Amino acid sequence: MPLTLIAVGCLPLAIWLYVAVARGNFWRLREFDDDIAKHESPIAWPPVVAVIPARNEAATIAQVLASLLKQNYAGEFSVVLVDDHSEDATTQIARQTAHQLSAESRITFRSAAPLPPGWTGKLWALNEGVRHASSAPTYYWFTDADILHAPDTLPRLVSRAERDHLDLASLMVLLQAKTLPERSLIPAFLFFFLKLYPPRWIANPRTRTAGAAGGCILLRSEALQRIGGFAAIRNEVIDDCALARAVKHAGGRLWMGLTRASISLRSYTTFREIRDLIARTAFTQLRYSSLLLLGTLAAMFLTYLVPIALLFAHHRTPRVLGASIWLLMSLLYLPTIRFYRLPPAWAVTLPLTALFYSYATCLSAVRYWLGRGAQWKGRAQVNDGRRGWSLPFK
Repeated sequence: MPLTLIAVGCLPLAIWLYVAVARGNFWRLREFDDDIAKHESPIAWPPVVAVIPARNEAATIAQVLASLLKQNYAGEFSVVLVDDHSEDATTQIARQTAHQLSAESRITFRSAAPLPPGWTGKLWALNEGVRHASSAPTYYWFTDADILHAPDTLPRLVSRAERDHLDLASLMVLLQAKTLPERSLIPAFLFFFLKLYPPRWIANPRTRTAGAAGGCILLRSEALQRIGGFAAIRNEVIDDCALARAVKHAGGRLWMGLTRASISLRSYTTFREIRDLIARTAFTQLRYSSLLLLGTLAAMFLTYLVPIALLFAHHRTPRVLGASIWLLMSLLYLPTIRFYRLPPAWAVTLPLTALFYSYATCLSAVRYWLGRGAQWKGRAQVNDGRRGWSLPFK
């Protein structure tokens, strides 16, 4: 029996050693956006149009819009706000904010046309924003209506894109980690995402890995035209990574980094809210495959829970092995915990967090099988599993 337990324990050990040395060092969190020196500014700042899809964002739109209009960008810069069928005062508040800042001439307001079959809501709103931009820019800056940007966010993004000849640059913004549910689960959201999409692999043109953080994307307009516009990915629920994949497949160069200077204003006060955030796209990520679901659950159990189970073995060697693996995964998780400025002790909770994510993934599959699909703000996209398109529901 001890030999069997040791053999089982060697599997998660091998997994974590692979993560530590051969997964692009994602866990070190080295890809920050503030390492662009000020003297590396481009000779001429290219024109940029920011597009904000907004659906029921009355609580945050004033702060967000003000942060965009206050960007210290030396080039031509304007904003298109697309009201995605909001049922609150999103547009009214946005107009008031633009008036207070005397910036009406720099912002265009657009109400999205009815969502056509085959499109997901956010992609249709982005498409509407691009279509109604008042000028033809070099870059589009796609940002969510709940993200507060520092005044130099756009100059840093454009500087990097111009210096490195990027077609798409995105930032993983700082999510809230104040409430107990947020502290327990949000750091792992970043850890799991970077493990799936290591930034160094994203930036490497020789790898197939393509990912982006949808809350803040700078996209070269030529790259958008090259892939056929948003119509090419109109049915995608995980729209940011689908966009990055299309751009990279067309020969574009990508970069994804981290920032503390851009902050998400969206807070999660209950575990249920974060569960629904995960469940919204988890089964989509698995391509609606029951086989992939079973494989993912088995991998999560083996990677995160088997080491904990070994701590209860009757023999010392399996217990030491389990404790060593737990220590290793905690050390790899620790930089993420520090990124959120949480006490180091939170790093040991990763196995429990992984169990919660596994539960949310199962819930995502159940909702899909029940025809409820990916739900967000009263709208659901249901992929039919054959043609790969989504049906909109209000």
